[in-house]
This record gives sequence, C-alpha cells and structure tokens, in this order.
Amino acid sequence: MPLTRPLDDAAVVITGASSGIGAATAYALARHGAGVVLAARTAEALHRVAARCRELGGRALVVPTDVTDPEAVRALAAAAVAEFGRIDAWINNAAVGTVGLFDEIPVEEFRRVVAVNLLGTVYGTKAALPWLDAAGGGVLVNNASVLAEVAMPYQSAYNATKHGIRGLADTVRQELRVTGRGHISVCTVLPATIDTPFFRHAANHSGHQLTPPPPVYPPELVADTIVRLLRRPRREAYAGGAARLLGLQWRLAPALAERVLGWYTARTQFGPGPAPDDAGALFRPAAEADRLGGWHGRRRQLVRLTAAFGLAAAGTAVGTVAAMSRRTRADRP
Repeated sequence: MPLTRPLDDAAVVITGASSGIGAATAYALARHGAGVVLAARTAEALHRVAARCRELGGRALVVPTDVTDPEAVRALAAAAVAEFGRIDAWINNAAVGTVGLFDEIPVEEFRRVVAVNLLGTVYGTKAALPWLDAAGGGVLVNNASVLAEVAMPYQSAYNATKHGIRGLADTVRQELRVTGRGHISVCTVLPATIDTPFFRHAANHSGHQLTPPPPVYPPELVADTIVRLLRRPRREAYAGGAARLLGLQWRLAPALAERVLGWYTARTQFGPGPAPDDAGALFRPAAEADRLGGWHGRRRQLVRLTAAFGLAAAGTAVGTVAAMSRRTRADRP
C-alpha cells in the first residue's frame, strides 16, 4: 500500500541522513515538499542537510540519533510525531563497514557493524511500525545493498548484515500480512556500488587504499528509487543496472558467479597505494559528513567510465552464465 497522503503532506524519517544516500533522499523528498526528519550522529552535518532541504521547498527536523541505541530510536520516532503529527514513511539507511579478511577483522568492529546496520534496522522498524499503523498505513524502506543477494570478499561483516536486513524485511512483511496490517508496506532497496563517502569512512584492515568496485552510480539514483517506492511500493527494487545483472547471474549459476565476482571485486576495491590499519568512522562520526559523493570531485568522470566498463563486463558474464546453464540442461539425459 502506498502512502496515504501525497508527498507534499508526508512526514518521512531518514536514518543515516548526514551524507550519501540519506542526504540525497532527503533532498529528493524536499523537492516534493515533504517533511523530513533527519537522523545521524553528527548534528552539525544534519543541520546543513536540513538547511538545503528547506531551500528546496521541504520541511526539515534534525534529531541527532545513534541507531545502536533503541531508546534513542524510539525518541526519534516520538520527535517526528511531535513535529509533524504522524509518521508516513521510515527509511532505514544508516550503515558502516569494516574491510579486510574475516579472520583479521577485530571482533569489536564486526560487532559494531552488526549493531549499526542490522540492529539499527531492527530498532528503526520496531519504532516505526506502531506509528505507521496509527497513521492508517505507510511505507517502511530498508536500504540493504545488492550485497543482500550476492557477496564480495573482504566485506564479511557488511555482507552478513545486509543479508540479515533482507531476511528481516521478508519476515516482517509476512507477519504484517497475516495479522491484518497489510496497509503497511515493507520495501527493500538493493543498490549497486554507489558514490558515497562509505569507502573513505570504512574501517580498513586490508593494507591497501579502498576504492568502490565499478560500475559506480550516483546517490541520486538510489534516492529516486526510494521516492518511487513510497509512491508505488514493491517488495524489492534494484538501484543501478549492475545490481540487477549481478542478481540474475547469482540466481542462474551461484557457484560460478561467486567465483567470478570474488575474483573481480578482490581486484577492484583496492587502490594502488598502501594504507594503515584504521577504524575509520565506525566508533566516531566522520569529520566531514554532509557530502553526497565520496571521490573528491571526480564523481562524474568516475561514474561514466566505470559504468561503461562494469556494465559491459557484467553483461558478458551474465551471457556466459546463461549459455553455460543452457548447455548443462541440454547435456542432461
């Protein structure tokens, strides 16, 4: 079920709203006149995002929130209702990462990624559902990444949490339906690699500089996908053609896709230079947090070049997998 009122009269909570996809989504909603409730750890960055939302024609409330604290997330929901009278949509978007071999990632960092990405989504969902029900219906959107369906090496904690978010969404959707609360829609977004500060903010135990595996898409692509979901909810929506192709490849021939994607991402998520062990922004907010993209002004060029290369490679891989699958079926007695 879509929103029960038009976007220009809707109140939408966004976690992880200080940069990247969260900020881009806030701007997209503000252009439609929506009221946005912005949550993240960094108040200063949130206020800058809020100011831009107001310039674009929206209404904005800043609520600094650590999503690993369930009481703080409940307070976020209460603040949204106090300001706008209700909650029409909730977007669970906050995420962090730690990059390195599984057996070299510190346990406390793995725990932190689970706390922010998965438990933060759990707390947000628990806080949102009663208010969405009270509003007569609404939409819950979880930003899960295509890594909720596929996997890449050196990202074990992130992969695990994103798979968990997808499973959580599927289960909650079932429970809402069987308990007569089908007026609340639960949607999962599966973006490809997005140009955000994520790789610069991630903890790094790889020994190498981190770069986003191509193709890389702008955060506005995901923001537009989320806005469409609010208007016309679906179970899942890919953001970026490469995400759809990767998902198809994984379903057609998972063993082969696992090997190919592992080989590809192991060689494309690291830059040429060394990097020291660093906890990144896992336990403290980043110094600069209200950026949309993460690659220092090279965003447009990066997106064009990597999209051209990556989509061609992904298309070739899917074609190869499909052909192998057909040959395998033909060879069966």
